Amino acid sequence: MDQMGTLRRTHYNIRSLDAGTGTEIVVAGFISRIRDMGNLIFCDLRDYTGILQLVFDDSCDRKDFDKAKRLSSESVVMAKGVLRERSSKNPELPTGGIELVVNELRVLSLGATPPFEIRDSVPVREELALKYRYLDLRRPSLNNSIVARHRIVKVTRDYFDANQFVEIETPMLIRSTPEGARDYIVPSRVHPGKFYALPQSPQLYKQLLMVGGFDRYFQIARCFRDEDLRANRQPEFTQIDIEMAFSDIDDIISMNEGFISRIFGEILNFNIGLPLRRMTYAEAMARFGSDKPDTRFGMELIELTEVLDGCPEGIFLDVIKSGGSVKAINAKGLADKLTRKETDRLTEFIKTFGAKGLSFARLLPDGNSSNYEKSLGEAFSAKVRDICGAQENDAILIVAGDTEVVLESLGALRLEIAGKFSLIPEDGFEMLWITHFPLFEYSKEDGRYYAKHHPFTAPLDEDIPHLESDPASCRAKAYDLVINGTETGGGSIRISDSTLQRRMFRALGFTDEQAQSEFGFLLDAYSFGAPPHGGIAFGLDRLVMLMLGKKSIRDVIAFPKVQSASELMTESPSIVDARQLTELSLKTGLSDGE
Repeated sequence: MDQMGTLRRTHYNIRSLDAGTGTEIVVAGFISRIRDMGNLIFCDLRDYTGILQLVFDDSCDRKDFDKAKRLSSESVVMAKGVLRERSSKNPELPTGGIELVVNELRVLSLGATPPFEIRDSVPVREELALKYRYLDLRRPSLNNSIVARHRIVKVTRDYFDANQFVEIETPMLIRSTPEGARDYIVPSRVHPGKFYALPQSPQLYKQLLMVGGFDRYFQIARCFRDEDLRANRQPEFTQIDIEMAFSDIDDIISMNEGFISRIFGEILNFNIGLPLRRMTYAEAMARFGSDKPDTRFGMELIELTEVLDGCPEGIFLDVIKSGGSVKAINAKGLADKLTRKETDRLTEFIKTFGAKGLSFARLLPDGNSSNYEKSLGEAFSAKVRDICGAQENDAILIVAGDTEVVLESLGALRLEIAGKFSLIPEDGFEMLWITHFPLFEYSKEDGRYYAKHHPFTAPLDEDIPHLESDPASCRAKAYDLVINGTETGGGSIRISDSTLQRRMFRALGFTDEQAQSEFGFLLDAYSFGAPPHGGIAFGLDRLVMLMLGKKSIRDVIAFPKVQSASELMTESPSIVDARQLTELSLKTGLSDGE
């Protein structure tokens, strides 16, 4: 192999356009493709900015020409030469009008045959791509995504710096506290039997920074949650974390609308009309069956409970008498596509959300096909068609049952149908704020209330008197930013009064002693004076994914984990040496070989 010696890169591939033909430059990168035509060799050189064609011809030194003959795909080289205009241009490449006639070649590393072809046009099984992630990262689309992520972070820092925010790092080894997802815990060697936790977010620290007088804080924060993974979740993720003192909901929303407008404008040249629309949680659930509604298409939920009150005996009346709900969606123009086989599939789909079944009516040109109209009767069936605005070739889909189940089932059904039948526009962005979330959510399994957001979220002022007497009615000073049906950021105004914070803990089932034991440091801090404050955190991975039009956050993370929370490339997690466990006063509880 050659050494770099005194040869140094002068240009990245994309910057060779600035040099102009006739200029001698030095480039470096990976050999992407080789076309050996005997006395003429063409090589595509790839660096992170793009592709540049190298040419080896009769003017090349014979030793360098022979080196080019021996090149393999993915070899690492440096090449010195003169730029010239290509006789056969490639309009698909930014540099497709020029090429480098090489007069000096250094082969720094010969590439072994990769397990897959490193080209965007060649599909690769995800498990294989993740096992060889360092090769996968060479693909232009993934490489470009990581670079774009960097630029988004840079604009983020510039924006908040310009608005008097201070970037402050908070600890990674913290105290484990209740009321969140499951922590990743870290044993302490110095304090046997005691553990740190990795932060699920910097929540308490950023609030304490407000108490500390920093006024405006932000951080590109690494966070960890040991929970069962599903699509677009990772055990470790990144937040754009923000906190502001002396602020209310409008202050925080206005500041962050400016941020979103800035990054979409600078990165995508996409103009966002401000202010963004706001919708209460109650309205979002009633209209879309979701607190993160995708408003790029219609098919909104339709309330039928009152219309069907007094209908003939049957499932609808039974549900209404038991205090449940009956709601529908109108799948306009899809009656011929929602065949009996398809409605059977959709029935099984909504059962996964707790629904008992799916009632439907397809308004076909040769007559209606329905599984409920005969028992419901023509008068009530006509009322349903009327309130749904149903016309020929529309399909009415109805779910009846517990209100929460009905909302979740129809919300999911709406998305399922829209996805399958391509009803969702793929270009552009629909953004809105969801506000006035419930302060609590009740767990039937545990027989107690949990904080919907977290225990430090402030209730609406008018709901404070009901904290203990009617927690289910209390609403939060909380807000989420939803982009194209994906929750991208969420935050709240915090409780900044120790008396109100203690009341909140009591409503969550904490005794005063438990609250002091778990959160005494926060309550003590408030006793020294705490400014009103609030904040928000954006999921950076989700934000980048949405902006770049990717299908998964794994496409914008350099080294992601799979659904089992393992990393295939380094085979992490792994077994550690018994000596390490002894030093940490730990036993695994597993027998040999497990």
